[in-house]
Amino acid sequence: MQQDLNGKKVAILVADGFEQSEFEKPRQALDDAGARTFVISPNDDEVTGWDGEAGDFGDSFDVDLTIGDAKADDYDALLLPGGVMNPDTLRQIPEAVSFVRAFFDAGKPVAAICHGPQMLIEADVVRGRHLTSYPSLKTDLINAGANWTDDTVVVDQGLVTSRKPDDIPRFNEKMLEEFAEGVHAGQRP
Repeated sequence: MQQDLNGKKVAILVADGFEQSEFEKPRQALDDAGARTFVISPNDDEVTGWDGEAGDFGDSFDVDLTIGDAKADDYDALLLPGGVMNPDTLRQIPEAVSFVRAFFDAGKPVAAICHGPQMLIEADVVRGRHLTSYPSLKTDLINAGANWTDDTVVVDQGLVTSRKPDDIPRFNEKMLEEFAEGVHAGQRP
């Protein structure tokens, strides 16, 4: 089922070391569905991905707006790619954590894959929520109050989560569906 995201603005929050495939493939799916995507980062000009297959840094991408200048009110949805370094850096930046939490406060849809849910823990928005992640985050998510399961993709009131790059096709499908639906009352913490 093709989703129409024309007119939707999607923020993609990343720091250096994000898993490149978890950025590029969902971004392409969003662009193909008509969304306008914006790269938000603590970096000023460009941000560098991690090529998990090569085991080294990958390509660099232009940054549209620094996290200090970004406002969740300006976007309809949020994408959080994984990668080990990416969320570990972002969760130490108060503006990044506040940015993520603001999407939940407004009931806007959020999609997080692999290690991306670390930002959800830091933003304190997982208590009572059903989700998945890269397996190494299971205990952290349970300790933060989440109901964790080892599924390809989990959808909970506008929150879409997946485990790893192999899950991207199903992740993209559900992300597009939830982003097209828009605000979810159950998304608010």
